[in-house]
Amino acid sequence: MSEPLHLALSWSDWFSLFSQYLLMSLMSIGGAISTTAEMHRFLVEQHHWLSQAQFNESIALAQAAPGPNVLFVALMGWNVGLNAGSYPAAFLGVLVTMLGILLPSTTLTYLTAQWGHRNRDLRVVRAFKQGMAPLVVGLLIAVGIILGQANGDFARDWPLWSLSVASGLVIWRTRIHLLWLLFAGALLGWFNLV
Repeated sequence: MSEPLHLALSWSDWFSLFSQYLLMSLMSIGGAISTTAEMHRFLVEQHHWLSQAQFNESIALAQAAPGPNVLFVALMGWNVGLNAGSYPAAFLGVLVTMLGILLPSTTLTYLTAQWGHRNRDLRVVRAFKQGMAPLVVGLLIAVGIILGQANGDFARDWPLWSLSVASGLVIWRTRIHLLWLLFAGALLGWFNLV
């Protein structure tokens, strides 16, 4: 893991982090991973609470670990807290980010699923489900673009871009399990090829 930054976060900063994750939760169509571009803008570019390396490492570690893919949100909160200087702050970061990302989307998903199930034969419900697919794909492409900007310079990051495009094509056109792609990416990273 990369070196922590040294931050001084006030209670208003923690509330701002919580509020931002509440809003992102409502945008998380296709899962929390689809809001990665906005998380990057907020945490890395706007507030500098995470470094680019910490951001990428949070996502990579959570995606490689067993369990739900929303774990990267907890790791981002943990890293923000560690950057603020202590383990209690790291636990607060996990609590703030996870509650923020889970509360609105979970409530909205539950209520919408109940309504959709009761009205599944309506044309508007079927149209809504079909219309969401392109939106989710677009958000996931945005995630690939953000993760491919490790150095912020295309001349140095082209291997990551190439790997993202190749992985997307393999997922789309074959039935290879995602774990094999994660394993291949880990090997490429281990040997410093990407």
